[in-house]
Amino acid sequence: MIYSSRYPDVAVIDDLIHERVLGAAAQRGSLPALVDAVSGRTITYGELATLVERLAAGLAAEGIGVGDVVALHSPNTVVFPVVFYATTRAGGTVTTLSPLATPQEIAKQLVDAKAKILVTVSALLGPARAAADLVRQETGAVIEVLVCDEAEGHRSVLGLLRDGQVPPYDIDPAVGVAVLPYSSGTTGVPKGVMLTHRNICTNLEQISGLHRIEEGDRIIAILPFFHIYGMAVLLNNALLRGATVYVHPRFDLDTFLTSLERDRITHAYLAPPVMLVLAKHPTVGQLDLSHLKRIICAAAPLDAGLQAAVADRLGVEIGQAYGMTELSPGTHIHVDGNTDEPPACVGHLFPSTKARLVDPLTGADAAPGEPGELWIRGPQVMKGYFGRPEDTDAMVDADGWLHTGDVARVDADGNWFIVDRVKELIKYKGYQVAPAELEAVLLGHPDIADAAVIGVYDEENNEIPKAFVVPMPGATLSGEAVMQYVSGLVAPYKKVRRVEFIEAIPKAASGKILRRQLRQRERTPA
Repeated sequence: MIYSSRYPDVAVIDDLIHERVLGAAAQRGSLPALVDAVSGRTITYGELATLVERLAAGLAAEGIGVGDVVALHSPNTVVFPVVFYATTRAGGTVTTLSPLATPQEIAKQLVDAKAKILVTVSALLGPARAAADLVRQETGAVIEVLVCDEAEGHRSVLGLLRDGQVPPYDIDPAVGVAVLPYSSGTTGVPKGVMLTHRNICTNLEQISGLHRIEEGDRIIAILPFFHIYGMAVLLNNALLRGATVYVHPRFDLDTFLTSLERDRITHAYLAPPVMLVLAKHPTVGQLDLSHLKRIICAAAPLDAGLQAAVADRLGVEIGQAYGMTELSPGTHIHVDGNTDEPPACVGHLFPSTKARLVDPLTGADAAPGEPGELWIRGPQVMKGYFGRPEDTDAMVDADGWLHTGDVARVDADGNWFIVDRVKELIKYKGYQVAPAELEAVLLGHPDIADAAVIGVYDEENNEIPKAFVVPMPGATLSGEAVMQYVSGLVAPYKKVRRVEFIEAIPKAASGKILRRQLRQRERTPA
């Protein structure tokens, strides 16, 4: 059965992303676009338009043009969107990296994405330089490391600003890649997701009639800009609509709560761990949050009880949304003002979006009301994985259906619920963690013969990576030693947080790890 949106289709938008998002920026003049929530540094819409144009001219003078990739490795700053949109304005593609990434992870993405330059901040120069060294050692390529601020021995991207014109170029929005974020998809290691200008601009149009942001609204930006969720709602949609974005370089509880009240925030886009803070932290009850209109929670499922608790405490409309990097990213959202929507649902299908629910074992459509793997078809489906046609074909079938790996159900009123995952991906506090990536790290330990990783739940109901480890004969290993080894090689959110030693990893004849047996072992009392 094919499910269609209850909302009319929207036109496909064949604009370039910077044109779509910043098309009205110059006319907005002195309206604040970006405010550093810590320092107060402000960039107005007029300044943003000028900075993007001047930096694009500078990047073009450095040789950045159509098909060239700029890697942006930075926490949230008011300069981040300047670099982001200046790159696409110059004709290039942006690939974003987590500020928590290790040198090895950065280098791997730089090589895979074929990045020409790396833009970071002075505080992250250590891993950025180390990554550039690794790339040079591995490939011979020299990648210049620039900074968004100032650092001795490195050029600042703001030093590239120039008044010259960007040379003309021709990009077809339907195929030209605007952004290359990395995602693990349903299985495997992180892969570059090719999102075209059409993908992103049409997805912005799909959400426009369901969730309203207006000029003068105030949005708190604690989600990371490098992540597709933050990129979509805190940069693209917020700046398109003329909102003021209060930029937080990292999540700090006191600063977050202070900003909610002081900055008279109207919209907050959050993940479940922050919702828990809003439900239970004593300070929240002392704040004047009368300006807050709406909270949207995404990145991981939000428990119905927690959603209700925050709604009751704050007296504010709360909804959920669903998407994934490969979907540009949105497909479902709580529609503004829909008071009949039950808690824990992720809302309704976007316009111009179709869905199926499929039994992952039989491939047959699930019966009405029954759960199945969610398949999506629409203009927001990615172009594919960069340089990985086989992975693309495994994710998007010949009929254009993207197989999300998430198990969903839909009720008779068209409310959608995400109930499980058939994919192997672990979601730790909204961050993607690929078991295969951690397994490769574990197998690099000289005293580990074999390993497998699955997601388990801790005492606070967060999904965390657990490693099952087979030691080499005669080796003496401790769980703590294994965890310390992994933590030195991966970003903090990817760390293995539990270890169990096991005689053998269960595998199929093909060699595929039988994770379901490990999950069953986890559920069975010792």
